[in-house]
Amino acid sequence: MTKALVLDFGGVISRTLFETHDLTEQALGLAAGTLDWKGPFDPAGDTLWQSMQDDVISERDYWHQRTREVARLTGQDWTLMSQFVVAARGADPMPVIRPEALQAIEKAHAAGFTLAILSNELDLFYGRDFRGKLPFLETFSVIHDATYTGILKPDHRAYLACVDALQCKPCDCVFVDDQLRNIRGAQEIGMKTVHFDVAEPEQSYAAALALLGSNGENP
Repeated sequence: MTKALVLDFGGVISRTLFETHDLTEQALGLAAGTLDWKGPFDPAGDTLWQSMQDDVISERDYWHQRTREVARLTGQDWTLMSQFVVAARGADPMPVIRPEALQAIEKAHAAGFTLAILSNELDLFYGRDFRGKLPFLETFSVIHDATYTGILKPDHRAYLACVDALQCKPCDCVFVDDQLRNIRGAQEIGMKTVHFDVAEPEQSYAAALALLGSNGENP
């Protein structure tokens, strides 16, 4: 039986921009503490994040707004999220990849599980050249990116297209995402799920591996 670990990218594999404000401020020449929006780490203090969680705006809307705000602070004329992210994270993205993600990916791959990424905006957010700087992506059999399909989670078609590419059943997939709406969409088509906690990445990955099989071992 084929089993697959299907991961969102931003927040799940990479650290969120909220977690790396200090690095962003250094890279962009901003004073420490300038970026005070913290999303899931301080939802009460981030009204724009609350609007996104309440489905008033989309996740893309949220990051477009933050991109415009930071562009104004730095005197840039950015129109794309990727321009902000590339400027904030520099030429080497590996330092913002979660070590817990790399460990779980290695363990799942070594145990014979298939790996996939299901993202709403991988290349839109990080830029087209981003993937080539991440050697661990070579272990992924499928990278399904709505940057090109235009079909975003939690639309059932996004999950089903990924499952079809994996040539397995939804029930044979463990899907990991940090957005609850996306978790619900996966559950509705029969995928096993882990709602990723960005504050507890190690525990979230342990839960995903446990769903695949004991400690990530393929039975």
